[in-house]
Amino acid sequence: MEVVASAPGKVLITGGYLILERPNVGIVLSTNARFYAIVKPLFEEVKPESWAWAWTDVKVKSPQLSREATYKLSLKNSTLQCISSRELKNPFVEQAVQYAVAASKVIFLDKDKKDALNKLLLLGLDITILGSNDFYSYRNQIEARGLSLTPDALASLPPFSSIMFNSEASNGTIAGEKCKPEVAKTGLGSSAAMTTSVVAALLHYLGVVNLPCSVKSLPEGNTSNSDLDLVHVIAQSAHCIAQGKIGSGFDVSAAVYGSQRYVRFSPAVLSSAQVMGGKSLQEVVTDILKEKWDHENFQFSLPPLMTLLLGEPGTGGSSTPSMVGAVKQWQKSDLQKSLETWKKLAYANSVLEAQLKNLNKLAEDHWETYRHTLAVCSVCGHERWMERVADQHQESIVKSLLGARDAFLDIRFHMQQMGKAAGVPIEPESQTQLLDVTMNMEGVLLAGVPGAGGYDAIFAIILGEASNTVIKYWSSVGVLPLLVREDPHGVSLESGDPRAKGVSSAISSIQIN
Repeated sequence: MEVVASAPGKVLITGGYLILERPNVGIVLSTNARFYAIVKPLFEEVKPESWAWAWTDVKVKSPQLSREATYKLSLKNSTLQCISSRELKNPFVEQAVQYAVAASKVIFLDKDKKDALNKLLLLGLDITILGSNDFYSYRNQIEARGLSLTPDALASLPPFSSIMFNSEASNGTIAGEKCKPEVAKTGLGSSAAMTTSVVAALLHYLGVVNLPCSVKSLPEGNTSNSDLDLVHVIAQSAHCIAQGKIGSGFDVSAAVYGSQRYVRFSPAVLSSAQVMGGKSLQEVVTDILKEKWDHENFQFSLPPLMTLLLGEPGTGGSSTPSMVGAVKQWQKSDLQKSLETWKKLAYANSVLEAQLKNLNKLAEDHWETYRHTLAVCSVCGHERWMERVADQHQESIVKSLLGARDAFLDIRFHMQQMGKAAGVPIEPESQTQLLDVTMNMEGVLLAGVPGAGGYDAIFAIILGEASNTVIKYWSSVGVLPLLVREDPHGVSLESGDPRAKGVSSAISSIQIN
């Protein structure tokens, strides 16, 4: 009766800040870093007298954080009441459980299905949550062991290692809010992946959806699928309520559907959840499911023979809500300038998207030429790419590569300007020089800060086999190259407990060299 579901982390390569407002577009890549939720019954059988009970038991364990919480779940209202908790409770997990159970109650209308659902719930819920090492910073552990900041050092860590906490003393502030989260992270969207994995595992366990197996891939084009759409709506709702605001939702969408071109949903679809007005949670979920969810998500992935590489600068991470708040405040205070900046950013984002799409098309139409061209460009700097062109097809490929670079340089420039105007480190000066050097290295197409920017991570998109040079350079300047790579798959049903299989965010299967 055990169900294991996983959901990926993400990297937003275009659309930072703009993605908060419709109809702006963001390109988000899902990764092989995954959160796992393991759901199984607490008890072997339902006691005869338990049918009269109004509550059942829920236990949530997070071994990496050495945390455990026990709850009573109301069978009538689908709400949790905490009985005991080791350390702090996790609002994302709590809301995921409540919304998933409420959705199950709403969807199962006939008496037989409701009785079967209640019987299953009366066995209790035993939920274990595990996050791939890639989501968290392990610099301190690596340095304490006297190891170099290399991918090999990361790969030597045990799967699902214990997580280090940021010290209170190191936390700076922006507008009175902490700049660093409690746990040092790498900015891959851990809360969204965790929420999605719990929602998906519960909905599958309770018989509401059938999740795709991890080996399956969604068809090209629109990523719509009725079961995944339900997971998406419930995960978005739970995630927004847990974080206390309605964000863009791109991180949850990537956790459900995988790599994609994303336009956010209208915030109004969650108005019922924000202001319950005396409604029960099941009534709120009923309203949410009736809403017209108008987000757009179309399958998107990097062109062939390109590698996503991420690095951790080692500053403990940034608080995205604090930075977003500061940018919104700047928008209000300087409306004309902010509108001009956003217009320029939107244009540069659209150019980059178009160039990447064109490269995908060129690879499809002229594979051998495309493969040869990227191999040639991977061993020299961008200023020499056009010198290597031998025919018109190669020229078209190189023009798109250079067009993508130019568009991304424009994106970086406008993001830098926005950060300075808003007083937040969207692209911190300490990273600008690093990114400039990286972009000028052999075989590097792009290098920047993902998403909202800050200190979480840097990324590069590398041509062909050029990753090793970048990895060595990053290590030499104190940046820890991460093992995470793009993986276009979204939420998946796993074959069993990842600890039994020795899974560590697919780390061991990645060939660095």
